[in-house]
Amino acid sequence: MTAAAVLAIDGGNSKTDLVLVGADGALLGRVRGPSSTPHRLGVDGTFALLDDLVAKVVSAAGLAGTELGTQPVAEVAAVYLAGADLPSEIEILQRVLVARGWARRAYVENDTFALLRAGADEPDSVAVVCGAGINCCGVGADGRQVRFQALGKISGDWGGGFQLGEEALWSSVRAQDGRGPATELAGLVPAFFGLATPMDLTEALHFEWIGGERLVELAPLVLASSKAGDPVARSIVERLAVEIVLMAGSALRRLDLLDRPSTVVLGGGILAAGDEFLLAATTTRLAEVAPQATARVVTERPVLGAALAGLDLVGADPAAHLRIRAALGHGA
Repeated sequence: MTAAAVLAIDGGNSKTDLVLVGADGALLGRVRGPSSTPHRLGVDGTFALLDDLVAKVVSAAGLAGTELGTQPVAEVAAVYLAGADLPSEIEILQRVLVARGWARRAYVENDTFALLRAGADEPDSVAVVCGAGINCCGVGADGRQVRFQALGKISGDWGGGFQLGEEALWSSVRAQDGRGPATELAGLVPAFFGLATPMDLTEALHFEWIGGERLVELAPLVLASSKAGDPVARSIVERLAVEIVLMAGSALRRLDLLDRPSTVVLGGGILAAGDEFLLAATTTRLAEVAPQATARVVTERPVLGAALAGLDLVGADPAAHLRIRAALGHGA
């Protein structure tokens, strides 16, 4: 007899959430850790981190006597990871996951599918996640799935917090040297890092005095400047809305859903922040592309979707789904 019905894991670019869930939907234990994406840590590093976090969630659930590797702690392990993008990557991750023996059944999938499940109980749904990066997936009632490679510019992507930060710096430098229009970003962007000018920040990035990955920290500044009416910041946010709808529209088209009722789930740190202009621009464009689509913003953590998907697999009743939604909902 296993200790829990579901071990649910959502490993994003900035954090990793784990929960243990009973067959009745009760939340037995939860922990949070740092990023576990294999793109940063490698497969071995990812699972070393997850080993530690699984041990912690087992302890948090009061199951400290359960020895990992000797018996499963759950019936199903539903593991969703940022960086599980290509079929070859998922195949490798799946093989390593099964060998861990955390559960009697285990599967790994891209974390965008966790967002999709968190925001939609029904099929004929698409999800766009916009956090540090951007990704999209979809599932049709006929069982078809669509996904994107989501490897950044080399796979045709534009968007996410890092892209907003990069564009903010690009626009700031051009405002300083005269190649672009004036923008308050030219002062705000370097000041965020304690520097005087955009070119000072460029130099700091060039010599790696400041890590390039920190550009993602500028995303809230771009949204705030857009809200305040800065035209350059507003144009960056508007471009993001266009890209979100391009991804969603592509997924809907591939599932033959452009002219049928569907759900478009919007989530990730940028979209869940609730920026009025970004959401209005996104939903307006979505209505033009797919008039019967319903947009739904998800603020719950995607680990909720992982838990729900796991409960689906164990055949839990609707009351169990409602119970875990109540436990993990509304940013809990």
